[in-house]
Amino acid sequence: MRAPFVLFILASCLDAQWITVRTEGVPRTKDGKLDRAAPAPRTSDGKPDFSGLWYPGGERQPCGAKPEDCIEQGLGKSLEGGSDLLLRGLNIAYGMEGGLPYTPWAAELIRQRDERAGLDDPHVRCLPSNPPRMFNLPHITRIIQTPKLLAMLNEFNASYRQVFMDGRKLPEDPTPSWNGYSVGHWEKDTLVIETIGFRDDLWLDMRGDPLTNSAKMTERIRRPNFGTLDIRVTVDDPKAYTMPWTVPLEARAVVDTEMIDEVCLENEKSFQHMQTLK
Repeated sequence: MRAPFVLFILASCLDAQWITVRTEGVPRTKDGKLDRAAPAPRTSDGKPDFSGLWYPGGERQPCGAKPEDCIEQGLGKSLEGGSDLLLRGLNIAYGMEGGLPYTPWAAELIRQRDERAGLDDPHVRCLPSNPPRMFNLPHITRIIQTPKLLAMLNEFNASYRQVFMDGRKLPEDPTPSWNGYSVGHWEKDTLVIETIGFRDDLWLDMRGDPLTNSAKMTERIRRPNFGTLDIRVTVDDPKAYTMPWTVPLEARAVVDTEMIDEVCLENEKSFQHMQTLK
C-alpha cells in the first residue's frame, strides 16, 4: 500500500540527463555503444579498477504498455529505458525465500512503518540514502579509486561515502552516521568492504526494513566485465534480525554523460502531496 505515496519523490527522469560528453578510453561496439562484455580494466598494481560512473542495475518495476506510462505513474525512466524503480529498492529481500529473519522488535517496527504508508522514509524526506540504498535508488554514483581510498560520489544531495583501504582496522566506538565507517581489503579480484557505526534509525528499502546501530554490513564487489559491478551485501544486525542474511545487487557502467547534483529540497513539492494523499 505504500508505493503510491512514495513514488513522487523518486520521479527522476534520467533520460533527460542533459550533459552529453563522449567518454574516452572505453571499449565500444561497432555502432559506438559501450561494449559491456569487454574485459574489466585494471589499475597499475593489477587490481580491478572500479573507477567510473555507475547506475543501479537489476530487475525493475514493470511499466505499462507504453514507456511513458512510467512517467505517468511517477516513476521516471532509467538511462536504459523502463522504470527507474528497482524491485529491490521496494523490498531488498525481493525473491528471498521466506523473507528476512526479523526479530520481534523489527517485525513490530515494520508494522508501524507500514501504517505510516512510507511517510517516514528518510529518502522521501530528502535525507541521505545510506548504504546499501545507493545501489537501489535511481541516481548516478561516481567511484574514484586509489590504492588507499575508494570514494563514492552520489548525485543525490551531492553526497559521498569513503572506504579506507590503507590497512586500518574498524574503530571500536565510531560516531554513528548515515554511511557508517568503512574499511576495505582485496581478496584476489574481490573488494571486501566492512562497515559499522550506522545510526539506529536507518531504512534498507522503501518497505522500511531496518538497519540499526548494532549492524555490521559486508559488501563483496567484483567487476566481471567492463559494464558490470556484482555486489553481494551481507547484513549482520542482531537487534533487527535473528541471523545474518545476504542479497545480490548490481551496478551498470554509464558513459557519455556526467553527474548532475540533485538537491532534493530545492523547490521540493512532493511531500505536501503525500500528506494530502495519506
